[in-house]
Amino acid sequence: MSPPIQGLKLKMPRTNLKHLMAFAGIVTLLLTVYNIGKCDIAKNDNNFYREEKLPHLDNDFSGTKGFHPRVAQSYTHGKGTQPIEYEEIECVINGDYTVKGRKDGDEVYMPFSFIQKYFEVYGSIEKSDGYERFSFHHSYQDDFPTEPQPKYSPSGVFMSFDLYSVEDRNRVKCISGIEGVPISTQWDHNGHYYPIQIAQFGLSHYSKHLIQPKSKVKVLEDGERTDLSDWLLPDQKSEIRSKMDDRTFLDNGVVEFKTSLSLKNPGISISTREKKLSTLSMDLNFMNNGSVTVLIQMGDGNLFRIHYVLSDTVMKLEGSRDLYYGLGSSKKGTWFHLTRLLLVDYQKGLNLQFSKTRSARMKNSARIVAICVRGHGMMDNVTLSAHAHMDLFFDAANYLVRHQNSLGGWPVMVPRKLIPEVMELDSGWYSAMGQGQAISLLVRAYVVSKDQKYIEAAGKALNVFDIPSSRGGITSKYLNTYDWYEEYPTTPSSFVLNGFMYSLIGLYDLKEMATGKISEKAEEIFDKGMRTLKAMLLMFDTGTGTFYDLRHITAGLAPNRARWDYHKVHINQVLLLSEVDSDPLFSSTAERWKAYMKGKLSPHN
Repeated sequence: MSPPIQGLKLKMPRTNLKHLMAFAGIVTLLLTVYNIGKCDIAKNDNNFYREEKLPHLDNDFSGTKGFHPRVAQSYTHGKGTQPIEYEEIECVINGDYTVKGRKDGDEVYMPFSFIQKYFEVYGSIEKSDGYERFSFHHSYQDDFPTEPQPKYSPSGVFMSFDLYSVEDRNRVKCISGIEGVPISTQWDHNGHYYPIQIAQFGLSHYSKHLIQPKSKVKVLEDGERTDLSDWLLPDQKSEIRSKMDDRTFLDNGVVEFKTSLSLKNPGISISTREKKLSTLSMDLNFMNNGSVTVLIQMGDGNLFRIHYVLSDTVMKLEGSRDLYYGLGSSKKGTWFHLTRLLLVDYQKGLNLQFSKTRSARMKNSARIVAICVRGHGMMDNVTLSAHAHMDLFFDAANYLVRHQNSLGGWPVMVPRKLIPEVMELDSGWYSAMGQGQAISLLVRAYVVSKDQKYIEAAGKALNVFDIPSSRGGITSKYLNTYDWYEEYPTTPSSFVLNGFMYSLIGLYDLKEMATGKISEKAEEIFDKGMRTLKAMLLMFDTGTGTFYDLRHITAGLAPNRARWDYHKVHINQVLLLSEVDSDPLFSSTAERWKAYMKGKLSPHN
């Protein structure tokens, strides 16, 4: 049986066996000569997709230097080796420059390194069944579920957020020990609390909680034992004992500890050797400026120390092995729950001294070896687990409740230059996407807890939709007729599609789960937005993909095409909204946009 045909061709060759074998040999040679294997693009490298440049004459595959009219090579098939010949041919690209090609009779083959950049396509060599195959893709986001998906629910998984890992993003400086949510370096390297990122953090952990298996948990201390011999005392002055604390825990057992406050003191410690169970959870009450230290064994055998201290400093590295996370000075004397993703904390600390690539490698070889406490305090429910998604979900929900302002919004406290000197926002702007995703998060917090504070905060968030974007709010008008909820409320309006649809999803969640006036107002704003979407959706259709926004209409600039990952988000959002609105516009548009990702084009005249 012939090996599978490999590679990309400009014209389908004749399909007799002899020609197929020769063609496969030529493409195998081309793959080797032009290092096509190096063309596999990381799908999460968004910068690559935003700015791609065509090859110029000084590229190593351009120009006519070194051409050989006919070159003999060999092609191995089965037990024998067959000699093949090909001609090098100069391919002139639009009369502007040349690349080296290969000619075999009437067929011309061009290097994929050129094809890839010129046509913005993607490919890589893959091995299976003993053969090498060239896997070609028109886009880098063309995978969709093949089986029916559960119907969307305001209490269920939020889109595909179960696949998100917000805390691992390069633009996340760290998870704040004070607030328990990500600190973003997007648009400000010093870091800020970005409402969209915080909402996505909470929604991703909520969605993972619903999808992933129940977490494996190792209990290090539950406060119910009288035998505390697992805890090692550093000196004779240190004490540890079990006691009842009926003030907060209603006759629940806790462990009281007393030892030196000094971070030079080893503290009272319990040993563990964990790599997979890397989420620390514990209840704490410090009577003085105590601390928790986690010892991590690095790949080289040395110890790295993460200190969680009662300080308002977010994160600080001292030397190369002591990392400090502030828990907030106000927590002294009160019970609080601490949940930390230890290996994430470790990697974010490494980022302060190493490249992100090296930090990720060091994270993979790390192991947690001990938990230590210092000062005078009490602790309970000390565990290591594979995950604690609901803890992190409620950290995000509670942050949004605490920091919602009097207008009902979560302002973004850094300036944003969507288009410098054309579309700019000063610090303190609101985002419809931020409001919408925060509402989706708060609705789910209400569903789980039945606590009215969450649904009330979600209802209050609707007030920002009442404020025109020209006066600092988020609602603009298209042709003075259609209400559009702006992700970036610039002047002129930008009309960012994905941000608008995220706000609609949040409004839908709220109208479905709230009651009374909150539900009525959410429904009114949602209905106006859906009317707009039906009128304007096809304005974003390029015939080959989608536009990210409408700057080419409102600001007279070149169109801003959506990257394939944003295009896929557009499709998933339209499909979700098609579940709540049966208008065939949504389903037909989503199917056409899916086809664009496979290289199909809209008809032309």
